[in-house]
Amino acid sequence: MLEQKWNKNWKFWEDKDSFALVWNIPEIARDITLPHDAMIGKPANPDSLNGGNTGFRDGDVYTYVKMLHAPDEYREKTVMLKFEGVYMNAFVYVNGQIAAKSPFGYTTFYAPLNDFLKIGEDNEIRVQVRAGAMTNSRWYSGAGIYRDVYLLESELTHIIPEGVQIKTENADEDYATLKVSVELENKTAAPQNLVVETVIRDSEGKETGKEVTHATLFGSESRTVKQRILVENPDLWSAESPSLYTYETKVYEDTEEKKLLDEAKDTFGIRTLSVDAKRGFRVNGKTVNLRGGCIHHDSGLLGAATYEDAQYRQILKMKEAGFNAIRMSHHPMAPAMLRACDEIGMYVMDETFDMWNRLKSNYDYGLYFQEWWKKDVAAMVRKDYNHPAVILYSVGNEIPEIGTDKGAQTCQQLSDKIHELDDTRFTLASINGVFAAGDQVDQIVADVVADLSAEGKIDGNVNDFMTLMDGHLDEIVVHHAISERLEKACAGVDIAGYNYMTARYEGDGENYPNRVIVGSETYPPEIARNWDLVEKLPHVIGDFTWTGWDYIGEAGVGIPAYKWGEGGFGAGFPAQLAYPGDFDITGFRRPASYYREAVFGLSKTPYTAVQNPTHYGEHLIKTPWVISDSTASWNWEGMEGKPAIVEVYAQGDEVELLLNGVSLGKKAAGKEAGFRTLFEITYEPGTLTAVSYEKGQEIGRNELKTAGADRTLVVESEEYAGLKGSDQELIYVQVEMRDQNGVLAAADNQKITLAVEGEAEVLGFGSGNPKPNYNFNEGVTELFGGRAQIILKKPAEAVTLTVKAEDGTKGAITINK
Repeated sequence: MLEQKWNKNWKFWEDKDSFALVWNIPEIARDITLPHDAMIGKPANPDSLNGGNTGFRDGDVYTYVKMLHAPDEYREKTVMLKFEGVYMNAFVYVNGQIAAKSPFGYTTFYAPLNDFLKIGEDNEIRVQVRAGAMTNSRWYSGAGIYRDVYLLESELTHIIPEGVQIKTENADEDYATLKVSVELENKTAAPQNLVVETVIRDSEGKETGKEVTHATLFGSESRTVKQRILVENPDLWSAESPSLYTYETKVYEDTEEKKLLDEAKDTFGIRTLSVDAKRGFRVNGKTVNLRGGCIHHDSGLLGAATYEDAQYRQILKMKEAGFNAIRMSHHPMAPAMLRACDEIGMYVMDETFDMWNRLKSNYDYGLYFQEWWKKDVAAMVRKDYNHPAVILYSVGNEIPEIGTDKGAQTCQQLSDKIHELDDTRFTLASINGVFAAGDQVDQIVADVVADLSAEGKIDGNVNDFMTLMDGHLDEIVVHHAISERLEKACAGVDIAGYNYMTARYEGDGENYPNRVIVGSETYPPEIARNWDLVEKLPHVIGDFTWTGWDYIGEAGVGIPAYKWGEGGFGAGFPAQLAYPGDFDITGFRRPASYYREAVFGLSKTPYTAVQNPTHYGEHLIKTPWVISDSTASWNWEGMEGKPAIVEVYAQGDEVELLLNGVSLGKKAAGKEAGFRTLFEITYEPGTLTAVSYEKGQEIGRNELKTAGADRTLVVESEEYAGLKGSDQELIYVQVEMRDQNGVLAAADNQKITLAVEGEAEVLGFGSGNPKPNYNFNEGVTELFGGRAQIILKKPAEAVTLTVKAEDGTKGAITINK
């Protein structure tokens, strides 16, 4: 089908009258361009019904309207709209008549238009989004038409949308055999004699394979035509070598004139997958350990609005930091991100749902699961099929009922449905053993307390489950009651996804010798322990940390604190971000990312971070997702002469710390130290240097410097990196307070304002601060760690951005068209 973006010229407003007898467009309606997140437009609210789940932001009922002129040629055309994501409870009306609906919010759906169009006239397309029932999400969902919309046109005989699927039947360095399936539909009443032609081209556009098939489709018939194409000397796709091919499928009338009826064109990759408990996960016959990170779907300052450039930037940064895999949690991934993963080279675990028949929020998708799951699973698989990046499908995240008999049946039904649609990938469920324990929790607590008390590890009076989990999760997750639940839960899938159950890795490898395990969600501080097991145990194929990228919602889960309510599970307003990410919401790498890179063995350069010396000796309130409160800063005014704890993440076998050129001693580093070496020193401004050694030889060094008193506000745009063949839409501008030598003033968190000269649409202005005092669209924010960020749409003409700090420091940049 001819597919064109249909994002411009929409009207939008909040709808307060669901029972309006006459549908009109009110004066309050404003012009917008999709993608659009209606929720991010309003500031966080301490009285939010959603609370910290969505970063203290609430949804509402929204209406979007756009006019479509239907030319006379539409009488003999197939016309529909494609929505890649609308959160949630979307209703699509054409001239007041219902054409489609979708309750979920994360899957692609289509609205057929032909039955409702008035030919020769303008037709109203109205989308109502009912996201006002709260709570409906455990994280920031955004709301509205937050992904792209496309208008699709074709002849009456056409290729069904997403109807070309290419499967690699076998492949090696000499040959690859591709099986091409083309879903066709004949909406006429007469038989159609057709020619289906598929051409395969490599990344340089050279034809590498072709097949022509003749078929007759009878009136009102749908049929799938199968083709087999041989490709010589294929370039096999992997995360390490992401070679892409292009298919071009055309459907002609089988007549002398050979009229073109429809065509489809897109990229795909040639690669094979296999997995077993002895050789692990293999791509093209080579074992791969998955260095993974979980991510939610919001794009930081943009909210949930899904821009191609934002998705590409996120994946590129994660790839550069050492990740080779991501898990989209806990819902299907956006097509834009899939395209980025294909091109950059990033393995993907796509996930179906966060809930099945037991709701986790009062008004979440669990209300619709039983009636809609088959349709939404099919939508996910069809979307993913030709994306080589997708290697795993998770059928659910931490499903409470998964260990029950009915839950195990549902798990297998989901897995079977996926395999029915796609037999080339593997399925898993991301299982939290504690959640799955259900009514066995009391018995587990009693048994674990008894065992620990007998061993003298506790006083025997611990009866609070959360307290026990905090220090003895390992003992809990290996309990035989959880083992029994896992036997049922894992029976229907290919791989066992373990959330926070590292303690089971070795034992389950012995007790269940055919079970393949992936750490589908793990604690960041445990990466050294986890990765050691991944490398040692072939049946454990990878680790997915929570999280690779910070996100809005689940506020406070990763915020370290020294007073109750300032961080952790008890965090209150204005905490809006989760804050456990290797990257903050602006894309700045945090210390955990460098710790992970050292564990993975991907960098010999040490990394230095400093625990906040103003809280030296105080008890740090932290959740299991927090390593410490360290930052990469040597700016601690007022702490001169006072103790400070320095963390060095390093490879090698030894690390030395120097302050202003004076050695403060050497300590063990690398694996022996868990790749994290701590020094307790006395703070003194200047230069802090860490040097890594291997067998006495220096292999890398890193410096932290104290910023001087003379400051400059530096405003610089990022060099653009985006998807090939896609026009640039976004510009990222970084704002940093630096001294006269370019040293970041990481302790400067003052208020800054933004002024724009020229026509520019600023989509976001903020920082990585997990407790922001301003919304991202106010033109004012605060530096955080000396940094802030501006995101704007690429302007049609040159514009100048000026940023001014409270102390009068200014910085500016001119952005050309």
